[in-house]
Amino acid sequence: MEVTRELARRGRDVVCLERDTIGHDRSGSKGAARIFRFGYDDAFYVRLAMRSLAGWHELSEESGEQLVEPAGLLSFGERLRELAGAMEDAGASPELVGGEELAERFPSFEIPGPAVYEATAGVLRADRILAELATSAQAAGAEIVEGARVTRLESRDHGVAVEATDGVTEGGVVVLCGGASSGELAAAAGLEAAGVFRPTLQQVAYLEPKSASAGAEPAFVWRGPITYYGLPTLGRYKIGIHDPGPSVAVSEVSLDPDEAAVELLTAAAERSLPGFHPVPVATERCFYDNTADEDFVIDRVGRFVLGGGTSGHGFKFGPVWGEVLADLAEGTAPQLRLERFSLARRR
Repeated sequence: MEVTRELARRGRDVVCLERDTIGHDRSGSKGAARIFRFGYDDAFYVRLAMRSLAGWHELSEESGEQLVEPAGLLSFGERLRELAGAMEDAGASPELVGGEELAERFPSFEIPGPAVYEATAGVLRADRILAELATSAQAAGAEIVEGARVTRLESRDHGVAVEATDGVTEGGVVVLCGGASSGELAAAAGLEAAGVFRPTLQQVAYLEPKSASAGAEPAFVWRGPITYYGLPTLGRYKIGIHDPGPSVAVSEVSLDPDEAAVELLTAAAERSLPGFHPVPVATERCFYDNTADEDFVIDRVGRFVLGGGTSGHGFKFGPVWGEVLADLAEGTAPQLRLERFSLARRR
């Protein structure tokens, strides 16, 4: 939706075809909240996040809502020195917190210290952001068509014909941002993308805090043999496992809870989150749009621009990718080196 808004604001004639409804159950961007963080062990991503934060603040001002809620973030586990170094190189301000101080400041966690604390991190109100992006895009002149599933894309001499369930739409350039269905769209466009995009289905759970103070705890990422994450949202605490997992058929796979994954999350909460009731009060499934190295695919091939491979950590970069994809669609060189995100690197 970011690129739809950006192109419309640049005065382009834009039609956005959404296969279902915005934020539907099988979309990768559904749900109420996402972590916003600078905490990467790669300074390139830290800088991208810093650039994106300005865009989220701009959307907040435009909407009149606080779309990035302050929360803070604790990073535990592996590669903490690299993470802190990358943040410092990019101009962020990580804080190393030792074991005793960790227990005193954050009693709702029992995760082995030390940790890197990031006071500038927060929670993106994902559902409100999607709604505001759509409103802003339409106000700028974009047309958004829901329930339009794309079945075929044909590149012609003077443009592209997009066949969908609501008819045929023609345009000069098509931007493909299909989330977990990115591989399907790339195949429909005739692009050599087999094995590049790998959709998987994740399990998350929601915990009730044992006290009001526990509900105000920061987000966390615990990197190890299994990577866990958590964040406060709507008075509860959302936890999940960041694990690519096996590929799935997006349109066919059941969204019923993965009981084995729920048991893992419950055990992790019982072991490491004493400030919360470990048995989930609700669960949810969500899709990842994976690549092998968790770098994205941001590229242009002929009249097709691809934006995918977000691998479970792409939402926070929306404002930057909106600008970059719009530049590619207009045939302008983005002010960002994209070699690491090219489609060709994976062939």
